[in-house]
Amino acid sequence: MKKIKGNKFSDLQHLLSIEEIDITLIKDIFKSADKFLKNNQSIEKYKILQGKTVCNLFFENSTRTQTTFEIAAKRLSADVINLDIATSSQSKGESIIDLINNLIAMGVNIFVVRHSKPGVPERIARNIKNKAHIINAGDGNRGHPTQALLDAYTIKSYKKSFDDLKVAIVGDIEHSRVAKSEIIILNKLGVKEVRVIGPESLMPSNISELNVRAFSNMNEGLEDVDAILMLRIQKERMRKDTVPSEKEYFKTYGLNEGRLKIAKNDCIILHPGPINRGVEIETLVADGSQSVILEQVKNGIGIRMAVMEKMTSL
Repeated sequence: MKKIKGNKFSDLQHLLSIEEIDITLIKDIFKSADKFLKNNQSIEKYKILQGKTVCNLFFENSTRTQTTFEIAAKRLSADVINLDIATSSQSKGESIIDLINNLIAMGVNIFVVRHSKPGVPERIARNIKNKAHIINAGDGNRGHPTQALLDAYTIKSYKKSFDDLKVAIVGDIEHSRVAKSEIIILNKLGVKEVRVIGPESLMPSNISELNVRAFSNMNEGLEDVDAILMLRIQKERMRKDTVPSEKEYFKTYGLNEGRLKIAKNDCIILHPGPINRGVEIETLVADGSQSVILEQVKNGIGIRMAVMEKMTSL
């Protein structure tokens, strides 16, 4: 994939994928997030985006990602537009590029885009006019860069170093944009071993090229791991016959207290949400002492503030 100019340490024009940003920028984003999250209990506002406008363009439903982007932008003093796609001119046949160029003409500076089709944020970035910024908030099953950043940041806050870690990603690897971005960022950060666990029907065909260890047996895959990232079953992106019943899936690949004991004693549990309790994970684990799921949500605000700060430093 041809790189788009601008994804470097001090020059973040767009955030389209984890592949296109280097380790220096990732660590710099983490440092900025530290700054924004250190006084989490206070509602401190920064003037970094004062006079700027951020537009959330979500062509797929979202709770955590859209809301944390909105909170992040407002804490940076931006004006925020949550465009209702259903009532926009898109419903009249206007192209997405025309839609965004019109919004740029109205003064929008940053667009946060989620779309069901892979590659749409990149296509927008290549065709818009002026110097607006595009953030990929999830494109089909391709990638979700800010989720990968916030998950890696969360792991970093609980573990001393990435170097000796074994991290397991469990579930629907094939259809998960989160999994694909996670694999890339964890390898960039030098994680000792990235494991993927799930049925063969939910593994991508190029799994051997992804620098991971693949397991179809849940118990074997969880042995001695430091962090477990559970994934939602992406029913909207798969054939009906891809997996058995939810009950059977949980029996084979659901995370329960018994399976958690196979991992290290201080293993942490992550999940990008929304959680399907009793399908991917049992309630006792999701709400247990080793779960950092709500910490991920909080960290999402700081990471997304950091990303937008880097963009407006141009």
